[in-house]
Amino acid sequence: MRVLAFAASNSRQSINRTLVGHAAARLRDDLLPGAEIDHLDLHDYEMPIYSIDRERKAAVPAPAHDFFARIGQADAILVSFAEHNGAATAAWKNVFDWMSRIEMKLWQGRPMVLLAASPGRRAGAGVLDSQEALAPHFGGVVRGRLGIGRWPEAWDDETRSLTRSEDAAALDLALSALGPLGHMQSPQLDPPNRQDIS
Repeated sequence: MRVLAFAASNSRQSINRTLVGHAAARLRDDLLPGAEIDHLDLHDYEMPIYSIDRERKAAVPAPAHDFFARIGQADAILVSFAEHNGAATAAWKNVFDWMSRIEMKLWQGRPMVLLAASPGRRAGAGVLDSQEALAPHFGGVVRGRLGIGRWPEAWDDETRSLTRSEDAAALDLALSALGPLGHMQSPQLDPPNRQDIS
């Protein structure tokens, strides 16, 4: 089973990069032994801010096509969202917008686990709510979600592990939703929806 894992953040010290890395390791080493993890770094997908004028002038940039292809090569998606003012980061939104111009159902029918790490008590509830609501409209199948709040208390840098047993158990439960899937065939998608967006 091939799992695409990434943090929807362009911070070099992203706590969401830490969380998704830990989650991917749990999946590969304990929950789905032998799973192949394909890690992506949002820094490799920097593009001009999306606009319909740029698209008409120069088409969809190559990094968007590459990200879209990596989704298509995966059996499942593991993503951890940073929350900026209650929403996804501008860096992720730009990648998302460009990919949606290739195919609106950019998640390509893949099952997903949505994560968020946050220093606050709400544990990224705003971004998780919005991304869970959006996913089905863009071809995603959400199998699990988990937000971990008060991150400085939740993570031990020395042991590289979660400190609260309830968080560790909840993470394993969310990840286990990907367990029965095995190797899936790529679904048949509807023709691309390329309506202009403002």
